[in-house]
Amino acid sequence: MRDLMGMMAKAKELQQKMQEAQSELDQVVVEGSSGGGLVTVRLTAKGQLVGIKLDPSLLKPDEAEIVEDLIVAAHTEARNKAEAAMQEKMQGLTAGLPIPPGMKLF
Repeated sequence: MRDLMGMMAKAKELQQKMQEAQSELDQVVVEGSSGGGLVTVRLTAKGQLVGIKLDPSLLKPDEAEIVEDLIVAAHTEARNKAEAAMQEKMQGLTAGLPIPPGMKLF
């Protein structure tokens, strides 16, 4: 019974730490770029788009498709960085806990 109480306490502690981590991840902003820096996208670690920066040389009507592709590429890079930041944060929180391999907490 003592082990069960200990596990419950650990679970509650983990839940509180996860809520704190979620709040912190809202403050982490990552940047992705493409086209040699012509397009830059900024996201929170949770994936919310917070900004796009376009080099003025891209603003030509006949190159709209290129700009669109560059934005998608920059967003993808920023999203990958956001996911890496989230995983790093979670590894710190769950260190030492007996969580089965492959189990995702959120």
